[in-house]
Amino acid sequence: MTAGHPDAFPLTRHSVVRAIASADPEARAQAYDAIIRSYWRPVYAYIRMRWRRDPADAQDLTQEFFTRAFEKEYLARYDASKARFRTFVRTCLEAFLSKDYDAAHRRKRGGGARIESLDFARADADLAAHLRSDAGDPESWFRREWTRALFADAVARLHAECDAAGRPQAFEAFVRYDIDGPDAPVRPTYAALARDLGMSVTDVTNQLAWARRTFRAGVLDAIRAFCATDEEFRAEARDLLGATPEDAR
Repeated sequence: MTAGHPDAFPLTRHSVVRAIASADPEARAQAYDAIIRSYWRPVYAYIRMRWRRDPADAQDLTQEFFTRAFEKEYLARYDASKARFRTFVRTCLEAFLSKDYDAAHRRKRGGGARIESLDFARADADLAAHLRSDAGDPESWFRREWTRALFADAVARLHAECDAAGRPQAFEAFVRYDIDGPDAPVRPTYAALARDLGMSVTDVTNQLAWARRTFRAGVLDAIRAFCATDEEFRAEARDLLGATPEDAR
């Protein structure tokens, strides 16, 4: 299995949850790749914080969880009437760690299928301060890392759409003002962006408006990918965006 590759997005996003239980092996494999991209960091963070495993052990368990979930079709048992999908994933993870940890730990380190493109070093750097301080609870970190993955996916999609539309300046303005700007010592003004990007302030305003609409649409698309019902989709959209899908567009 692979995850995180920029060309690995052929599956229609709103069909991911349904495709987990598809009779088509290729559709199932694509669905699991999408799940890995969105959930490997939440899974890894949960193992590190809730179960206090060291990095090497947590990496092996993360790999093992997704491999077993694919082979044994754990996630195909999802019932939208009982829980949100992300809650179900965490429940499956807890069951795996409680029942299968010893067996997984006995497997030769490095053996079995390995999932590519998982940046564990970056994940550990993000977790380091919180592991030292015990800040937050594991459940909150599972949700936080899932949210981070979802927004990172939406940013990557926006970048691709800006390139395809011949609007690289829209992405540059979006990153500098909306992503990096809030944490910068001094947030750039529209006038400063216009000067740096060689356009008018009006153009900056228009480019940012387009980028924000496109980004919000990408976030909603990513949310829908892992929701089996409209009710779940609306609830997740309200939680993440503070608005219904219609209001967020």
